[in-house]
Amino acid sequence: MDSQHYQIRNMTHDEVSLAIDWAASEGWNPGLQDQDSFFAADETGFLLGLLNGNPIACISAVKYEHDFGFIGFYLVKPEFRGHGYGLKIWQAAMNALAGRTVGLDGVLSQQDNYKKYGFQLAYPNIRYQGLSAVFSVPPSSAVVELLSRNEEEINQFDRHIFSKARRVFLANWLRQPGSTALAYLEDNRLAGYGVARPCRVGYKIGPLFAKTPEQAEQLFLSLISSLPHRTSYFLDIPSINSHAVDLVNRHAMQPVFETARMYLGQAPAVPIEYVYGVTSFELG
Repeated sequence: MDSQHYQIRNMTHDEVSLAIDWAASEGWNPGLQDQDSFFAADETGFLLGLLNGNPIACISAVKYEHDFGFIGFYLVKPEFRGHGYGLKIWQAAMNALAGRTVGLDGVLSQQDNYKKYGFQLAYPNIRYQGLSAVFSVPPSSAVVELLSRNEEEINQFDRHIFSKARRVFLANWLRQPGSTALAYLEDNRLAGYGVARPCRVGYKIGPLFAKTPEQAEQLFLSLISSLPHRTSYFLDIPSINSHAVDLVNRHAMQPVFETARMYLGQAPAVPIEYVYGVTSFELG
């Protein structure tokens, strides 16, 4: 490694698009409008590695509240792999999150490497793919536009499930151009919500949070009915939620990718039975 000419620094807002492009080249299928939301989550949470001034590596280390962080976008350009540049930027990210519980969604082949740093497997997250079709969803007064609800109500509900506040991130995520964000109401109170956003290929649904399988089903159907005909859509589910597994099987979705959700330190108290779709593999 040419450490003398290798620099690690925070990304600017515009440079986050570089990390997203690299992720797309690896087949991760990022959203078309993710840049603003990701950067809003933590403006100091994205690191860039430069060799002789040229970007060759990146990683995100996004902080939530005072005690939790999430690693993502861990990428090194192929021609620079195996020379220690990735390890150096990994160490910088971990130093930025020192003293916090740290989560990540790692590719399965890297599980053993993460274990060397003290990470423990919590459960697999599995990406499923479906194809939208023309069908009618029976109207339900329980399903409404999410942004018609009070912002504080949305944030409190999300925090209960995600386990950490992410107000600024959600303010951007729920308003991405071309996306659909729906709420499920029970006794005029938020009982679930879901977002479908346009990606490089098709749409991703995430998050999909609901208190019951029936609520998750209604949100899911309402979201996919809003998509263009014969468009691919993707849902990333925690495989330990049996009701989420039932949902994707019921709709003949096919598994296409799997990650290992791992934590260093005490895992957050997430009510996993409410999680039918992960928000994103990059930010948790």
